[in-house]
Amino acid sequence: MGIKGFQGTSLLDFPGRIASLVFLGGCNLSCPFCHNPALVEAPEDLPDYPLEHLFEELTQRRTFIDGVVISGGEPTLYPDLLPLMQRIKSMGLQVKLDTNGLLPEVLAEVLQQGLVDLVALDLKTSPERYRELHNRSVDSAALTRSVAMLLRSSVSCEFRTTCVPDLVGEDDILQLGALLRGAQSWVLQQFVPHYCLADSYRALEPYPVSRLETFAELAREFVPKVVLRGV
Repeated sequence: MGIKGFQGTSLLDFPGRIASLVFLGGCNLSCPFCHNPALVEAPEDLPDYPLEHLFEELTQRRTFIDGVVISGGEPTLYPDLLPLMQRIKSMGLQVKLDTNGLLPEVLAEVLQQGLVDLVALDLKTSPERYRELHNRSVDSAALTRSVAMLLRSSVSCEFRTTCVPDLVGEDDILQLGALLRGAQSWVLQQFVPHYCLADSYRALEPYPVSRLETFAELAREFVPKVVLRGV
């Protein structure tokens, strides 16, 4: 597992700012709706992006980027994640970490060392259904520990859920809402079937906007700010 991709810039991840994106290979889930299947199924088949090349590129972009988004795959599996983040921070850049929250011990180190400015945690479905997202057992208690940790932290956090038909319904929103009580905001994302890891999910019809609005109303019982994205 290593750096498998580097994308120039994005306006989406640090609101109002420009960030470069780094993609790390490997994941501890195999979500059927994943949009980066190569990073999940066979990261060893993808060439590693040389670390020194990455920092050469970041140095060249330093005059017009504000930060770096570290995504995957699942970045917390990367053995050298903390040194990578330390080096990025030493350049005066902000760091955003995308994670599924299943390795809370790594997340705790990241937070303790002050290596991150924004954490985006994906909540796939209600914790009891996480066994549907992988071909091996999943410790959903690890997810709840990560959520609790972020709710206590002063670091900015984006909790987000992709509303995948059959995986996210009203009951799941209620269970996730109870888990997120105390959060400032929650993003509900529209499902996009293209590029999904599982062929069967590419044929799924996304929820109509009216159903997502129903989810949002339920979610607001727990979290004051609920944002619909991709509608």
